[in-house]
Amino acid sequence: MRISVSKGTALAVLIGLLAGCTSSGIDGLDIAKSTSVDPASTASIRPLVPPTGLDEAQAPSPLSSIEATSELGFAAERAQSPVELAVVRAETPSHPATGDFKKPKVYKASFTDAKPINFGRLSPRPFEVHGVDVSRWQGDIDWNKLRRDGGNFAFIKATDGGDHTDPNFRKNWNAAREAGVPRGAYHFFYWCRTASSQADWFIRNVPKEKGALPPVIDVEWNHTSRCKKRPDPATVREKMQVFMDRLEAHYGQRPIIYTAPDFYDDNLKGAFKNYPFWLRSVAAHPSKVYPNRDFVFWQYSGTGLAASHDTRIDLNVFNGSEAGWHKWLASNRH
Repeated sequence: MRISVSKGTALAVLIGLLAGCTSSGIDGLDIAKSTSVDPASTASIRPLVPPTGLDEAQAPSPLSSIEATSELGFAAERAQSPVELAVVRAETPSHPATGDFKKPKVYKASFTDAKPINFGRLSPRPFEVHGVDVSRWQGDIDWNKLRRDGGNFAFIKATDGGDHTDPNFRKNWNAAREAGVPRGAYHFFYWCRTASSQADWFIRNVPKEKGALPPVIDVEWNHTSRCKKRPDPATVREKMQVFMDRLEAHYGQRPIIYTAPDFYDDNLKGAFKNYPFWLRSVAAHPSKVYPNRDFVFWQYSGTGLAASHDTRIDLNVFNGSEAGWHKWLASNRH
């Protein structure tokens, strides 16, 4: 996922490189060029809500700031307000709702954007459940205020590669829980490390905790990393499968796949139909960028602004209604 660049970023990047692993996704440093979407050119689409790290038809993307061919149709598109969706139709392990599940309050989003995009009739604004993804680049976060601003869920950077942890992960993980924000952890996948070692590293650093959202694998090309490997599609999918199988066996939840347009086009079209996707698409609705791909989360901006902290933040929406969100939470929490 792409990250927002703030003071001290250059030093942070240098330190990351010396540590042997940097990320280009939800946490990449490249800033996507955004282009406005002409409402007249967008066919009506099934509003639903991939989160990061950018720019669909744009530039490579990362996880702090995100952007498909699958079987859930977005083709029959209706555009204005999100529909009640069968959120993960994929054969995701289901954890039936129990009496102790309490529906978290959903707050209306009041985020603004440093670089607003005209999504036309396919805007993310009508979606009822907005959220964020964060990493060390957001600095200190007032999680109670962020929740009231409309941060109804959060994906928090935990690890990348096989030897790096986000220095703010524990603080963010615990503070988000205390504020009542449903949250999950994400891992930026490093193509120069084995999948099994990365899975072990993630498991070592991310607690198996009741109520947590499913873990996320952030797969993008490592644009700013010393690792220049770009495996062929078959190898990419094999490594992802090893990583995801290990996490699913440990946490009992099917991992969410976060990706960006360029990586998706190269490796993931038609693949992993039984996995939930979180798509980065910051210049157009995901149905325009990932035709026929179903998704659960849409990362629509890497330049969001909120009163809870001083830097830009990635903004996301859940692809469904408030009722659909509560249903998804009840069946996908740990």
